[in-house]
Amino acid sequence: MSIWAWLKSLGGAAPARRAEPETAYILSLIDDVVAVRDPDNQEHRLSLSDLRGVIIETNDSGPWGADLWWLLFGANDRVAVAFPSGATGEQAVMDRLMALPGFDFEAMTRAMSSTDVAVFPLWRTA
Repeated sequence: MSIWAWLKSLGGAAPARRAEPETAYILSLIDDVVAVRDPDNQEHRLSLSDLRGVIIETNDSGPWGADLWWLLFGANDRVAVAFPSGATGEQAVMDRLMALPGFDFEAMTRAMSSTDVAVFPLWRTA
């Protein structure tokens, strides 16, 4: 019997899991527009027709901090949308980005396993 099952059998409940802070970033992909609502309730949008680059930036704050960030660059070559790995709705956006012609899967794999402060360009418009 696990310790949590034993505690529950005594009338107590297992401690609730704390939500990961990354899940407070809410992503959506509607009509080829990526939108992210951050924990401060600010919304940032980028039409994929204006997308100029995709980069993953990693840092050494894991496992306690958000150590992998997706950065989407807009028409002015500035970050238009940024979100951490683990954001709510991330999979649909990742699937769409990975479908971009010339997307660098190898760089994404390296970024996903990085524990260093680093930048991984994944895609750039021609």
